[in-house]
Amino acid sequence: MRKKTMSKDSYKKIEIILDERLSSHEVKIIDILKKKFPKKDFFFEIYELKILFNLHSINLTKFEKMIEQLVKTYNLKKANIFVKLIKKIKGIKSYGLKTGKRLYVGYNKERKVKDRKSKSQKRVPYYYTRDNDFTKEINLIPKEYENKIICGKSEEILSKLPSNCVDLVFTSPPYNFGLDGYENSEDAIDWEKYFNNLFQIFSECIRVTKYGGRILVNVQPLFSDYIPIHHIISNYFMEHKLIWKGEIMWEKHNYNCKYSAWGSWKSPSSPYLKYTWEFIEIFCKGDLKKDGAKEDIDIEGDEFKKWVYAKWEIAPERKMKEFGNPAMFPEKLAERALKLWSFQNDIILDPFNGAGTTTLVAKKTGRRYLGIDISEQYCDTARKRISDIPATLEEFGD
Repeated sequence: MRKKTMSKDSYKKIEIILDERLSSHEVKIIDILKKKFPKKDFFFEIYELKILFNLHSINLTKFEKMIEQLVKTYNLKKANIFVKLIKKIKGIKSYGLKTGKRLYVGYNKERKVKDRKSKSQKRVPYYYTRDNDFTKEINLIPKEYENKIICGKSEEILSKLPSNCVDLVFTSPPYNFGLDGYENSEDAIDWEKYFNNLFQIFSECIRVTKYGGRILVNVQPLFSDYIPIHHIISNYFMEHKLIWKGEIMWEKHNYNCKYSAWGSWKSPSSPYLKYTWEFIEIFCKGDLKKDGAKEDIDIEGDEFKKWVYAKWEIAPERKMKEFGNPAMFPEKLAERALKLWSFQNDIILDPFNGAGTTTLVAKKTGRRYLGIDISEQYCDTARKRISDIPATLEEFGD
């Protein structure tokens, strides 16, 4: 069977003009690159005073590291053709991502649907939000609540805020699993009481969120009780006219949950499923689009392309004992949520702030915040974490 060959149209051409003919070392480096990378990804065309680099896809990190090593090995000058080539590749802002590679050709092809827009309108997207009474009025959050961590009951504190004053709610409510470490609150109560309490707070969250604002809820269902918390929460917000924007699977690779079936071991009698992931449910108030200034966008192109895939592989928080909280999410999770769904200088609310990861990341990424928790101990921890932020912040890793 003949192998499928790629036409020249499958490659993006990058031209490098030479001041002089290639040296023997430069030719040697090109030969090494040909052997180390598949020809279907890219190939060189060498002319007397010009190189054409035909690019389809590339693992840029691997390519750059190899170039760096080879340039050192062959002692090339700093302003060499390979540095110019990498600069030109990085200058291409439009590309896709697939299996760790940047894909430069054919990445945006999709199945064509005739009259896509009109057919979508006929289906009536997010029909369940019709007849909502949300207003586009925007109010400022009172100064006494801006950049504050407040101890108390969230529903009582939020009731003092004006409507439409918060840009993003990002939170993770108590799991109701019976975990130790929740001061001043019980983490194992009747489910009906749990949801009644939770929905009082969520009702206030909806009210204080601006038109076009978002509410993100990180939750782990208690499968042993057969309570699909993520579905129940989603139904609540949809019944209250918010648009269900989507769901992110936070894959933690939790080593405690390696096995996929327990209960009746090796029997179909009553297998019990275990999960290594949690969910982030995403809702929009009134509109899918949120207004914001271009200069307040702080998400990079590579970050955006990676993070819009709805499966985030991030290790669990390792410092829960240090902060005295048994159910923290890691900073990287909050960083992705805030940078993908809000602008710098936005108001970020966490009504179950715990040890303060949401408010910490909000501060680090140039956002304003309000964190509320019933535990004075957690509030003290959250305040200390913010006070420990150095004056000059380093970027988060990806």
